[in-house]
Amino acid sequence: MKRIFTRISVLVGICLLTINVAFAQNITVKGRVMDSGDKSTIPSVSVLVKGTQIGTQTDPSGAYSISAPANATLVFQYLGYTTQELPVNNRTTINVELASSSQQLEQVVVVGYGTQRKIDVTGSVATVKGEEISKQASVNPISALQGKVAGVSITNNGAPGSSPQITIRGTGTIYGNTGVLYVVDGVWYDEISFLNPSDIENISILKDASSQSIYGIRAANGVVLVTTKRGKTGEPVISYNGSIGFKAVTNQVEMANATEYATIINELSASNGASPLFANPSSFGVGTNWYDQALRNALQTNHQLSVNGGTEKTTYNFSLGYTNEDGIVKTQNYKRYTAKLSNDFQVLKPLKIGYTVSGTSINSNDIDGAIFRQLYTAGPVVPVYYADGSYGDANDFSLGGGNNFNPQVTLDFYNQQSKNYRINGNVYAELTFLKNFTFRTSAGGDFGQNEVRGYTPLYAATQGQRTTQSTLRINRSETRNWILENTLTYKNTFGDHSITVLAGTTAQRRKSYFVNATAFDVPNTSDGDLYLSLGTAATRTVVDGGSLSTSNSYFGRVNYSFKDKYLLNATLRGDAASQFYGGGDLWGYFPAIGAGWVVTNEDFMKDQKVVNYLKLKGSWGKVGNAGVPVNPTTLTVSQGGDLVAFFNGVGYTGANINSLVPSFLNWERTTGTDIGIEARFLDNRLSIETGVYNKKTEQAIFEIPILSSIGTASGSLIGNQADFQNRGFEFLATYADKSKSGFSYSISGNIGINNNKVLSVVTGQNPIYAGGAGIANGALATRTIQGGAIGEFFGYKVAGIFQTAAEITGSAQPSAKPGDFKYVDQNGDKIIDGKDRVVLGNPNPKFSYGLNTSFGYKNFDLSVDVQGVAGVDVYNANIAYRFGNENFSKDFYDNRWTGPNTSNTYPSAAVGSTINAAPNSFYVEDGSYIRVRNIQLGYALPSMLMSKWKMQRVRVFVDAQNAINIFGYKGFTPEIGGTPTNAGIDASVYPLSATYRLGLQVTF
Repeated sequence: MKRIFTRISVLVGICLLTINVAFAQNITVKGRVMDSGDKSTIPSVSVLVKGTQIGTQTDPSGAYSISAPANATLVFQYLGYTTQELPVNNRTTINVELASSSQQLEQVVVVGYGTQRKIDVTGSVATVKGEEISKQASVNPISALQGKVAGVSITNNGAPGSSPQITIRGTGTIYGNTGVLYVVDGVWYDEISFLNPSDIENISILKDASSQSIYGIRAANGVVLVTTKRGKTGEPVISYNGSIGFKAVTNQVEMANATEYATIINELSASNGASPLFANPSSFGVGTNWYDQALRNALQTNHQLSVNGGTEKTTYNFSLGYTNEDGIVKTQNYKRYTAKLSNDFQVLKPLKIGYTVSGTSINSNDIDGAIFRQLYTAGPVVPVYYADGSYGDANDFSLGGGNNFNPQVTLDFYNQQSKNYRINGNVYAELTFLKNFTFRTSAGGDFGQNEVRGYTPLYAATQGQRTTQSTLRINRSETRNWILENTLTYKNTFGDHSITVLAGTTAQRRKSYFVNATAFDVPNTSDGDLYLSLGTAATRTVVDGGSLSTSNSYFGRVNYSFKDKYLLNATLRGDAASQFYGGGDLWGYFPAIGAGWVVTNEDFMKDQKVVNYLKLKGSWGKVGNAGVPVNPTTLTVSQGGDLVAFFNGVGYTGANINSLVPSFLNWERTTGTDIGIEARFLDNRLSIETGVYNKKTEQAIFEIPILSSIGTASGSLIGNQADFQNRGFEFLATYADKSKSGFSYSISGNIGINNNKVLSVVTGQNPIYAGGAGIANGALATRTIQGGAIGEFFGYKVAGIFQTAAEITGSAQPSAKPGDFKYVDQNGDKIIDGKDRVVLGNPNPKFSYGLNTSFGYKNFDLSVDVQGVAGVDVYNANIAYRFGNENFSKDFYDNRWTGPNTSNTYPSAAVGSTINAAPNSFYVEDGSYIRVRNIQLGYALPSMLMSKWKMQRVRVFVDAQNAINIFGYKGFTPEIGGTPTNAGIDASVYPLSATYRLGLQVTF
């Protein structure tokens, strides 16, 4: 019995000792972090328990408190200082002094197929961190880059879920795919609307040909590399990032009210020799404000939840995202669901494998693309509804014809939904062998399905807005893309020499397929199910099609450094693309070379204290563009009942050539030269990057018009027909510092200057005209010609307004009326015709700039971003796009010509006449603007409170995006996109809106 009691006593003792040890494992460590130089305290220093995700930050006085194992190691990190690792060794107080460093020079920059230290980069590569992107209220991550990178121009569209246009160092191509190449975790994409901004670790923008050439056939318009977040070793970290807010229209265009409208319509009737439509204009009062009727403050919510962690053998990152965004137009809505999972496995010491897979589901309720045109033109004398509940009808006011509709009818009866499902990602294996070699193989894919289903029921709302049969439209498309890549990297340092050699291969296939179907007389069943089979079989139509392209590539790169002073980078890539098979250069070769000199590492710079870092760099390279339709040299014909051929007096179904095609097509190539300087001053507080570039597109694939008498359907010929040039200058300066009181700040400004020019066109001085979309009477408002810019505005120069009939007599415009534009007779032949047209403006911005600031004090943080463009013109096509009695803007009403000497700048109410609506200088306005892109104020709860709640961080924030906009343009916004030869034409652009949010960020 005694023996049993003794054993139990020993067992209990062991258990108590174990429990005591368990509770004694963690101790509370406190201390203060200071600058080793001036001994000032440093706030917001990251303090982590090494090997875990447990951490905290120093408070405004530099103090910290953290619970850690007695034998742990603490890691102290802060931008601009050398990271320190200190063992706890049972200490409860650890004070730390951090030494200033040139950490940014050691920063790892993501480049094509790998990474480099920033000090080793010889090309022009800009990097934006994911935390900067997630601060913005943008659904698309590219929108968040606006104003942050010199030489990068981004044009946003206000529609929910829309993809912005991005141009890197000017327009380099005008045919086929003019967009940049996106590479997300090694997989190639044309756009990244599927990507949740909160999933991004960083974005690298390759701006010069030297850095782009490793991507050969797709790099001519620039490359954007996106690295998403992956797992990190340590305990699981759960993060939530959510916000709720609303979007509101800014700079809304004021339209004439009902009384003003009736007054000016009477003037228009008189100018046409007709009787007044309205006997008493003042009786209508204010009338209907159609913008107020159709637009709204739109709710926006966003939620993202992620889990991150792992061990030395495996790491993981999982995230879920949800976005629900209403459009500023009533009935419009956009919902996006995202899920992403990545895993990395250290299978063996030399072997690592992993994968990333993401899924996206997007559902939207769409709006009629014509709604903004209708809102601009709808007569305010027309009520939304009559007293009996029926729709107000423009025809009841003799306003039929033209664009005078009741927009509410359009909103109520337009029924279209879009659904997009997408899954993409990649899997890789990475093997390190013989110490210096790494072999990596990866396979990626992008698989998606998009369906647009629209239904128009039988209805009779007004005389002009009714249908006689219902229509169901279903458009379905699929993408099936894959990419296989293999790379072998040799990396070694011996003595003063450092070298990295990369060799690789790529194989790709891009396949798309679509089916467009229409059925009439489809009943609207009670349960809402709509099927093509319900329609009339005799009128049902189905059209399908698709495309398939493949490519094979080989590439290599050598990076060499001697004593971190002399840098050399050389790249060569060869690509074969099926687009050119059988009718062009199947293979294209793209070389590049870059060199750098780190001057401050020279002995003669060692003792000076003015310049902390100075690097001179230069590069040259050639890249290509394969973004053209499949088989562009294949001649196609069409047959139809309207085509008849007679042989021996017998009629047969004829055929017609669809388009003329070239017998041979060369690669479109872009050659770029870049010279730059990187420097740091004032103990690394001030950094400067600046450079000049010359980018030339050679043998650009271009369309030129041909005579319609030849009989082709397209009226154009595709070929290597032009050379373009973009020359520019870029400058970026950043100053970052902190005070002893704990106030820290960073101010960064950038500017890009670009000049676009057409060097040659195969047609010589015969111009290429375009820009007819949205222009009254289909007139062409842009011209591309040798010596000018791509898509420059072209038309008549307005000299004033004809005041009297006597002034018209004997003029070069005998058919004009008083109140019409008076055009300049450029050639003095007393006739105003096409020969008198001149260049009116340039839609290609000359200047783009940004100012990005961040401030921190105690637990508060504030960031303010300003962005703008200058030296750009836009064409306001809304004013003259008239076919009847449409409304006028308040600006036009207040300044119009109403009689002799009333105005010499604005025409009469007959602005839509053939004479006045012709493209001219009146419609070309300054498109410069400056806006406060984003303001965000945040507050992080104190670290002591977080420890009590078992949380790492809780931050609340409020922000406003696009709340302040300054511009002189008379439309909603001068930020207008478009294809290169149709850019800058405002034909009812989606209005600009500001976003206001309240958000919460929590980390467990």
